[in-house]
Amino acid sequence: MGVLVSPAFSDFVGYEVRVLTVTIRIARSNGEQAFVVETLAQQTVLDALFYIQNELEPSLSFRCSCRVGMCGSCGMVINGKESLACRTSLNPLGAEVTVQPLRHIPVIKDLVVDMEGFFSKYRLVDPYLKPRPGLVNPIVAPPSGHLREEIDLGLECISCGLCLSACDVVGMVPEFLGPAALNRAYNLVADVRDDLAEQRLSMVGQSRVGVWQCHTHMSCVEVCPKNIAPTRAISHLKRTLIRRRITGHRPRPMPKVQRIVQEEV
Repeated sequence: MGVLVSPAFSDFVGYEVRVLTVTIRIARSNGEQAFVVETLAQQTVLDALFYIQNELEPSLSFRCSCRVGMCGSCGMVINGKESLACRTSLNPLGAEVTVQPLRHIPVIKDLVVDMEGFFSKYRLVDPYLKPRPGLVNPIVAPPSGHLREEIDLGLECISCGLCLSACDVVGMVPEFLGPAALNRAYNLVADVRDDLAEQRLSMVGQSRVGVWQCHTHMSCVEVCPKNIAPTRAISHLKRTLIRRRITGHRPRPMPKVQRIVQEEV
């Protein structure tokens, strides 16, 4: 049995510490392997993986970086649900915890997956801002204003891939761009400063890879660690495509927005 915490820890902090005995079953490249560890109730799955790697099985492979839910690199399937290992406490998971690599993504080794496919889909929607011609001066878009309301709801994506793993459609149609890429596409289409809306809409409107494949199962919403709703972005893209078809692909008019005028002193 592995021991993740020391019995003397409770004396150090001055209060009684609840210790759990947990069996962690990890889907590895060569088959499932189980490890029994003792852990504090508030410790995370990532803490347990570090202990297993350091003390029990040095060959165990997984990714992590920030340990505070910001980098997205420790995404995996924990007890059947896509989660960040660093933000998933062991306490509510029960006496047995299963840990698997993300779904629909090629596995390199153990819990490490190849994210190139994820980012290649991202690149297909040109995930960067290209300023519209004629915007000599900056657009003023206050955080509380309507120009920011639409895009703010999807800006916090950390590219962890949990939504892609949870997406049922990706499992059936591997070419589908997926929730993260489509969410990014809508952020830019809704941005009044951007000049690539027509190109992005042409890409996301393709029948095999685009928004029409989404069945609105909401699986991506359930697992997003930043509480983003990609299905909302996809629905807006669908409506935008329909309006685009009705209006004959006319370009968007330049929005009437306040601009900062640089004055010479």
